[in-house]
Amino acid sequence: MTILNIPFLVDLVAIRRDIHAHPELAFDELRTAELAARELTSYGLEVDCGLARTGVIGILRKGSSPRAIGLRADMDALPMCEKNDFPHCSRNDGRMHACGHDGHTAILLGAARYMAEHRNDLDFDGTVYFIFQPAEESEGGAEVMIAEGLFEKFPMDAVFGLHNWPGIPVGEMAVMPGPVMAGTSTFEILVRGQGCHAAMPHQGVDTLVVSSHLVLALQTIVARNLHPCQSAVVSITQVHAGEAWNVIPDDAVLRGTIRSFNVETQNLVEGAIERLCNGIARTFGAQITVCFDHRYPPTVNSVSETEICRRVASGLLGADQVHVHELPSMGAEDFAYMLREKPGCYVWLGNGPGSGGCTLHNPHYDFNDEILPLGVSYWVRLVEAVLGRKS
Repeated sequence: MTILNIPFLVDLVAIRRDIHAHPELAFDELRTAELAARELTSYGLEVDCGLARTGVIGILRKGSSPRAIGLRADMDALPMCEKNDFPHCSRNDGRMHACGHDGHTAILLGAARYMAEHRNDLDFDGTVYFIFQPAEESEGGAEVMIAEGLFEKFPMDAVFGLHNWPGIPVGEMAVMPGPVMAGTSTFEILVRGQGCHAAMPHQGVDTLVVSSHLVLALQTIVARNLHPCQSAVVSITQVHAGEAWNVIPDDAVLRGTIRSFNVETQNLVEGAIERLCNGIARTFGAQITVCFDHRYPPTVNSVSETEICRRVASGLLGADQVHVHELPSMGAEDFAYMLREKPGCYVWLGNGPGSGGCTLHNPHYDFNDEILPLGVSYWVRLVEAVLGRKS
C-alpha cells in the first residue's frame, strides 16, 4: 500500500486555497457548498444538496453489493479575524478557516475525484457517500443532518471522519478506539447579592467577593471529586459584573465549559457545581442559580472500525508512524453525533508544526497543503479496506 500519485494535485491546492480565501460560518456555507456540488457533478457523481441547509452528499456506486459507508468533511469557518498576509488569506472580514475545514473539504473532494476516475481499477464493491457537513464549530451541523434524515436517505453501515492536527508531524497519524474527543457543555451562573456604595460594603452583599470564591472553589471539582484516573476540565471563561468604579453591583454572571468523556463524569461535575453554588450562597447570604446547556457528546470510536483505520494508516505510512499517545483530546467534535448512530472512526492526520508553529483556532493558522495527497490516499485505501471484495 503506497501513497497515491495525485495528477490533479495543483487543482486540489487551488480549491483548498479558494475555500480558505472565502470562509463562511455555520449554516451559511453557500459558496463552499456550491463549489463542492459543482466539483462532484463534474466528476460524474450523483449529488444531493440541502440537508441542514448547506449540506452536500456525493454518491459513488460500484458493483452490486448493498454495503455502504460514509466519509465526512466539515466545511464551516470560525468567527475570527485572520492575521496572515499570504495571497489566499481571508477576504471575508471576521471569518477565517482557522481549523483546517478548507483542507478537509479539499481532501474529500480529491478522494471523490480519484475514485470516480479510477473506479474500475479500485478493489471495492458497494456505495460511498461523500458527506460535506456544515456547522461543525459549536452549532451541531451533524446533529441537524441526522435529524433531517441523513442515515435514512443514505443508509450506510459505518461512517468515518478525519481531522488535521498541528503538532503531529507530516506523514504521521493518530488513531485509537474508544473516546477520542470530549463531550462538552456550557454553564451560566447568576450571582445575586445586594448592591451598595463601594465605600460602604457592609451595607450590601458583595457579588464580586462571592463570585471570586466561586471561581476558586470550582477548580477543586476535578481535583477533589473525580477519581484520579478520570478526566474532566472545568473552565470559567467569562465574568461580567458592574459598570461603575464606586458601586458594588447587585448581580454578577459567570460562564464556562465542562469537558468530559462520559455521561457519568458529566453528571458528577454538574452535581458538584450545584452543590458549591448552594454552599457559597448560604455562606455569604447571596442567591446563586446555575443552568447547563449540553452541547456535543463525546466522540467515541468503535473497536473494529478503528482497527481497520489503524491498518490502513499503517499500510500507508508505516506502523511506527501511527500513534495513540496524542489522543484523546479535551476538544469537542460534532462528528460524535454520527458515531452515536453508526459505528465508525475519527482519526487525526499530522499537519506538521503549522504556520509559525501555531495550533488550531489561531489567527496565524493555515492548513498544510503538503498533506493533501496523504488524506486523499487514506480515504481511498480505507474504502478499499472496508468495501473491498475480500473484506
